[in-house]
Amino acid sequence: MHFRPLAWSLFVLALAPSLCSAGDISLFALFKDKAILKVDGARRVLAAGEVSPEGVKLVSADPESNEAVVEIQGKRQTLHLGVVISAFQSAARESVTLYAGSGGHFFADGSINGQPVRFLVDTGATTVALSSRDATSLGIDFKRFGRRSFSQTASGIAKIYILRLKQVSIGSVTLYDVEAGIIEGNFPTEPLLGMSFLSSFEMKREGDRLELTRRF
Repeated sequence: MHFRPLAWSLFVLALAPSLCSAGDISLFALFKDKAILKVDGARRVLAAGEVSPEGVKLVSADPESNEAVVEIQGKRQTLHLGVVISAFQSAARESVTLYAGSGGHFFADGSINGQPVRFLVDTGATTVALSSRDATSLGIDFKRFGRRSFSQTASGIAKIYILRLKQVSIGSVTLYDVEAGIIEGNFPTEPLLGMSFLSSFEMKREGDRLELTRRF
């Protein structure tokens, strides 16, 4: 499903753990930036930023407040010692409905790191993609935090920077730690909502209507 051909490719492989649906999760013990969780009865020791085999990521741990924040497929929840939660399984799946513009392209109002952005939906883009001009206006220090690479564009070889965005949102749906490519120059003319974001959704198109539904 390609809504718009992309004139360049971002040759990047995002290595991510295979996620499966976790069941009950409880917080067993807390340390500074580390926690011991029980996920479906299995004991998991995680440092902040690590992901369990069940797909549970420890975002933060604070022994002073006796709580930890975990994330499953971009959704966050706070755990408290001695309290068992079900890992978001009973929640209704989040969805966003988009409508094609006059040119047949789908646009989505959203944000990057809390800053408002209007995206062009592009399943031909490997990652969320921005021009260096847009990245600078959004306060993204891509030269400091990005990994430099190169990509073939319609105008030739372009310099790009690969990095992770803290959060990307459209509508009421937010994903965290999303891979992006920053392309030096003024193109693309609008940020592209590529597969590093869209792969977390089931996409159903009916005429000029596109429904994005979060995968569990």
